[in-house]
Amino acid sequence: MTKPALTPLTLGLLLALALVGSGCLKVGPDYQRPRFAYEVPPAYDQAREVVPFKPAERWWQQFSDPQLNQVVAEALQRNLDLEAAAGRVLELGAAFVQSASQRWPTVNLQGSAQKQRTVGVAGLPIATGGEAETYNISLAASFEVDLWGKLARSEAAARAELLQAQENRRTVYQTVVANVITSYFKVRILQRRLVVNAQSIQAYQKSLRLVEGRYRRGLVSVLDLRQARRTLAQAQAERPSLQQELALAQQELAVLLGRYPRITPYPDPAIDYLARLQPVPPGLPSELLLRRPDLRAAEAGLKSLSEKVGVARAARFPSLSLTGSYGYSSSGLQTLFSPAHELWSLAMGLSQPVFNAGRLEAGEKAAQARYQQGVASYAKTVLGAFAEVEGALVTREEQQRRRQRLKEAVKEAAATQRTAEDRYARGLQDYLTVLEAQQTRYSLENQLVVTELAILTNRVTLHRALGGGWASPPPLAQAEN
Repeated sequence: MTKPALTPLTLGLLLALALVGSGCLKVGPDYQRPRFAYEVPPAYDQAREVVPFKPAERWWQQFSDPQLNQVVAEALQRNLDLEAAAGRVLELGAAFVQSASQRWPTVNLQGSAQKQRTVGVAGLPIATGGEAETYNISLAASFEVDLWGKLARSEAAARAELLQAQENRRTVYQTVVANVITSYFKVRILQRRLVVNAQSIQAYQKSLRLVEGRYRRGLVSVLDLRQARRTLAQAQAERPSLQQELALAQQELAVLLGRYPRITPYPDPAIDYLARLQPVPPGLPSELLLRRPDLRAAEAGLKSLSEKVGVARAARFPSLSLTGSYGYSSSGLQTLFSPAHELWSLAMGLSQPVFNAGRLEAGEKAAQARYQQGVASYAKTVLGAFAEVEGALVTREEQQRRRQRLKEAVKEAAATQRTAEDRYARGLQDYLTVLEAQQTRYSLENQLVVTELAILTNRVTLHRALGGGWASPPPLAQAEN
């Protein structure tokens, strides 16, 4: 007897040829970065001079505060948002492997052994009943030929989603660092506001003693005494609120560091942070698309939506599948692998959607609509990024001007206070003038401290908006441990 033309070797060759030839044709659109409906200027509106942007890897070290460096390092190791983002990347990495595996044949090894006993039937001319054994072993393969690029585009969409998750992780990384630094500066500024409050209390206590002495000598009325006591009580009443804000800020920072929200005092290093800062070069608006991870993530998501349009379109075309098996079947284990018990099969299936009530066409239109939504969302995200940079630049300039004016006002207020107190001690001025001078000075000092916090916070915002000057996240291998 001649052997059949289709042998297991032929089966393997056919599957290999189908694998190599699959995905040669891709229906659907290929991704291209969309054009924006708005015009992107050659330079930022609030920074007309083009200055190259050179990000520093760990820019916060410019503040020369070892405690700040330690706090940021601890956050990068223990922050829970970073752990969640790393887990998301690992999840989508596994999903990408699952999607890519669909382009390869599926091979399964199957085996069975059966032994059964049947009961004989009386009256038949031949003997029935008895025991029988059956042994089977086979290798089965199946493969879908990617004629129209459906599986290739699914893999590309999964790869884009993985890239999006990786860029989102970098965005979370930047956000955590920015929040930690901002929270740290908030603690520092509240500590300095408490210092200003303590200085005002001491000044009001000194004034009260002066007024009490003049009142006992009959030089002033009881109204001056009441006003001095009221002013001191007001300053003392502000202190618990400031201490509460400081405690809450310390608890907020502890949560960012992955700690239990206990109140942890941070010794004041008495650093003039603003004296160490250099201007941040903004670079070019077009560079922002490559620097900011949130914009890269948004574009990766848009690319995934584009690939899914091709997947939906390919689902409307015929699909070709190949299946085959090779194995042995015998009633005895010792004769299972003999050539006489060899079994094999090869099949090819073709499927073409004929009627589905418009479901597949609607699916393609829905994918196209999702892509259009993604284009609008991406354009809005980019426009928002430009707005963040422009807003941070204009805020920097205006807050610097405000700080300079406040420093001048504080200097004049302090001189006014000294003059008023001296004239009051000599009986040349009423106490209301002294009181107004004191309140004005400490109010301005408090505004100066708050403005410095706004400048520091804006510095963090500007670095984050420009998308540069950040250390890279740790490898995922570390995140898994």
